[in-house]
Amino acid sequence: MGLFDFVGDIGKKIFSKKEEASAAVTNHIAEDNPGVENVSVKVEDGVATLEGNAVSAEALEKAVLMAGNIIGINSVNVDKVSVANGETLAGDDEFYVIQKGDTLWKIAEKTYGNGAKYTAIVNANKEVIKDADKIFPGQKIRLPKAL
Repeated sequence: MGLFDFVGDIGKKIFSKKEEASAAVTNHIAEDNPGVENVSVKVEDGVATLEGNAVSAEALEKAVLMAGNIIGINSVNVDKVSVANGETLAGDDEFYVIQKGDTLWKIAEKTYGNGAKYTAIVNANKEVIKDADKIFPGQKIRLPKAL
């Protein structure tokens, strides 16, 4: 399935030492698990390798974003994750990297022609957007296509 790139020096800080990274990222995903059973993460040289069984491609995408939007993670490898029903990650949603000056309202306006639809973006990213007013440049999110 592949490797997803992220900006390694931005995001949520959840570990201080390299030795803590694997357990910290695994726990982070498990706490707000989007639907990846038996999830485990091994972090080595900034690459988070996810393992487990995703109930859907959407669940796997959310887990990828949860791991990738952490300081110290440069990329996320999902080759060791199986997805139920053989779904692939080439779904209807697309990834978007937040730019300086972006707001969720502006992103929704540009994407859907209606800023009020920013709530759909928040709902699609509830695992990585805990507060709609706290997004940051370089953060990667999902933009649902079907609205």
